[in-house]
Amino acid sequence: MKQIGNLAIVCAKRDDVQMRIKNQCVSVLVGSTTPKATFFSVWDDDVAIRQIIRELNFGSAVPQNHAAG
Repeated sequence: MKQIGNLAIVCAKRDDVQMRIKNQCVSVLVGSTTPKATFFSVWDDDVAIRQIIRELNFGSAVPQNHAAG
């Protein structure tokens, strides 16, 4: 449950990401118009949420114009 706040911060820093919490589940949609990627987890599964954060920061969901550093 500790990681959901970190996920909210990561999502808030990006214009192309929407985070939704409903019925004890969190979903993250990546993409400005249509979602290019969607991630789901139970809201208190810290391991799964850390994986979503990693994808948003370093994985397939990193924006194309993202500069390293």
